[in-house]
Amino acid sequence: MSRDHDHHHHDAPQDFSGRFALGIALNIVFVAIEAFYGWRAGSLALLADAAHNLGDVGGLALAWAGFAAGRLRANDRHTYGWQRGSILASLINATFLLLLMGGLALEAMQRLSHPSAVDEWPVLVVAAIGILINGATAWLFASGAKGDLNIRGAFLHMASDALVSLGVVISAAVVLGTGWMWLDPAISLVIAAVVVWGTWSLFSQSLHLMFDGVPRAIDLAAVRSALLGLNGVVALHDLHVWALSTSKVGLTAHLVVRDGVAPGELLEQAEHMLHEAFAMTHVTLQIESEDFAAHCALATATEWACPGSVKASRQTP
Repeated sequence: MSRDHDHHHHDAPQDFSGRFALGIALNIVFVAIEAFYGWRAGSLALLADAAHNLGDVGGLALAWAGFAAGRLRANDRHTYGWQRGSILASLINATFLLLLMGGLALEAMQRLSHPSAVDEWPVLVVAAIGILINGATAWLFASGAKGDLNIRGAFLHMASDALVSLGVVISAAVVLGTGWMWLDPAISLVIAAVVVWGTWSLFSQSLHLMFDGVPRAIDLAAVRSALLGLNGVVALHDLHVWALSTSKVGLTAHLVVRDGVAPGELLEQAEHMLHEAFAMTHVTLQIESEDFAAHCALATATEWACPGSVKASRQTP
């Protein structure tokens, strides 16, 4: 006996569409202002930040597209819908930013060996505006940052932008007071390092999820132990946990039970436990007798089943 249950009624996703639109609009205006004054002032730090913010506009658009795709209904050709679109958006977003920062770091190193004059007052004023705009945009996504990798990516990028803009303000003030022109490209390198540091986690997690890796928040050993601890369960096999999207986790498993166990009650208990303890919203469980499990091909598969047959430490009488 098997059962598949999706807790849609418990986890209505928050709609961030309006926030994405507002965040993109704010940042497009700011990028135009920042690029213009960075060019006029000859500030590589300001141009670097403008390029980064332009990447974040694209990143917000990708995140929005992934968020929207995940809300599309499943059909006969896409039985899971387009939920994985949010994971793909996160991966593309992170990859683009890493490449962009690599190019900016090379330019900064060239400028560091040949520093040029920079008009720091426009740099200081524009970067100060950036602190406000980036901070406000980050705040738009703060409420969803914990439960959705895609939304967290948008939040982290905008929050890091606010910190980077703060760094540009500090560097401009120091250059005004000391005349150290090398500080502008040096700050550009710091900006690149900060962005790469903040983006690498998003990149690695997104890549991990694209290959059906177990989400970081899920302790598979704890899941296995909790399933084996259910009353009447004597073993399990073919346990799989993966991300359906950046905010939704799926699980499949075969539970081997002793004779006399009521399948319906066990399934209800297992689903409730997985939802409450591990926030799993899409659970498919197959109940097997010990005789059936002895001949189940998935119980002995070693190439792609995860794991093989695992028995409970003790049977509940």
